[in-house]
Amino acid sequence: MATRVQVTFDCADPARLSAFWAAALGYVVQPPPEGFGSWPEFLTRIGVPESEWDTRSAAVDPDGTGPRLFFQKVPEPKAAKNRVHLDVNVGHDRVDAEVARLVAEGASVVEDTQVGPERWVVMADPEGNEFCVQ
Repeated sequence: MATRVQVTFDCADPARLSAFWAAALGYVVQPPPEGFGSWPEFLTRIGVPESEWDTRSAAVDPDGTGPRLFFQKVPEPKAAKNRVHLDVNVGHDRVDAEVARLVAEGASVVEDTQVGPERWVVMADPEGNEFCVQ
């Protein structure tokens, strides 16, 4: 049996990044646990101080097959190039449209590379985390 993984991002604004990545990947921002109408209701119930409600967020695959993306607030800004990044695989004929869509969602283009038949666009999410569209 395979072990499930989640991808964790250190960030300044977990809600903003979870919303961006949910839109980018067709995910949803993770809803509160069953039986709770909202995250504040759940967090109050388990005793999390209101000052900490903005410290975490997650985006999940609505089909339950892709990894959970978890976003945790940290005080320091991003300092260097990612050592691990996500590749958003849309197919060669859809790269330009996907890049335009993600720019509209808040991403930026870092580099557009073509090597023979292979093309990928390095992008940065709203907090500067690099990823590729190919």
